[in-house]
Amino acid sequence: MHTEAPILPTGVAPAPFTLSSEPPPPRRRTPPVEAAPIPPAVRTLAGALPPGLRLGTSSWGFAGWEGLVWGGRYTDERLSREGLGAYAAHPLLRTVGLDRTHYRPMAAQALAALASQVPADFRFLVKAHEDCTLARFPGHARYGARRDQKNALFLDAGYALDAVVGPTLEGLGARAGVILLQFAPQPLAQLGGVEHFVERLHTFLSALPRGTAHLAVEVRTPALLVPAYAEALHDVGAVPALSAWNGLPPIDEQFRRTRAAEAPARVIRWMLQEGTTYEEAKDRYAPFDRLVEPDPVTREAIAALCDDLTRDTYVIANNKAEGSAPRSLLALAERIVARRPPT
Repeated sequence: MHTEAPILPTGVAPAPFTLSSEPPPPRRRTPPVEAAPIPPAVRTLAGALPPGLRLGTSSWGFAGWEGLVWGGRYTDERLSREGLGAYAAHPLLRTVGLDRTHYRPMAAQALAALASQVPADFRFLVKAHEDCTLARFPGHARYGARRDQKNALFLDAGYALDAVVGPTLEGLGARAGVILLQFAPQPLAQLGGVEHFVERLHTFLSALPRGTAHLAVEVRTPALLVPAYAEALHDVGAVPALSAWNGLPPIDEQFRRTRAAEAPARVIRWMLQEGTTYEEAKDRYAPFDRLVEPDPVTREAIAALCDDLTRDTYVIANNKAEGSAPRSLLALAERIVARRPPT
């Protein structure tokens, strides 16, 4: 199609076409999320902890941690996207839980992007996709057409390797600390009974490679904490994850019942107080900037399990345990150091 030249006023010549030598104006960049200033006493406390102990939170995107972890005011959404580097700059926080992988697997490339934001000695605790650990999908609306249906991927080692273990080891590399299989409370009948579940779990774990990460298992059905369950984990070198969660025995009792003293590592998750639901704690404790309901009994029990200097120990705290995960870990660190004999 023919396009006519523009009509210029009489006596005005068209401007010659040239490439500009001026650089384009710089694009405005949002300043990075700033880490909070760390008091000298906190740095000293972190330096006094056992070298094999890693404290961290179950995720990091909480605006209520301003002044504790963040050096400014940011939205939860921005912190989830951009706050990991500032989180990892805190001397007490040497690990973090990746809870999002419980709901949707992450590709190796996405995990590698997270690994690039943290120091070389930082470690991730990655929760396995729940399709690995649900015998039947709950009736919750978020499961859509799968609600109340049997899960064909339950304890499927091939799926776990392709969707969880493989991408985690490839993407995080040496920064992969723990791969956690969290089994939500489920009726024993759905699991095929205790004996059947333990046998299937043993077969499943035996088929998974170890790599640099520990394989850990957390069951939230108390009836599964039997000697056969402990023996199955011990036989394959898996770690029993101890969880402070409503409806489970106390941490120290779980420790005894699961042979956790013999495991290659210790994984402790400080999640919730007895008699409190997750949603109740969330509503009562928000915005997670202070200890609303301190739990010194659980804190002391966890501190006692951090005395062993021969094993890697991971302690993950949730805001719903006492009100503020960073403050819970600070108080825990003080107890751990206070329990150590003078050098």
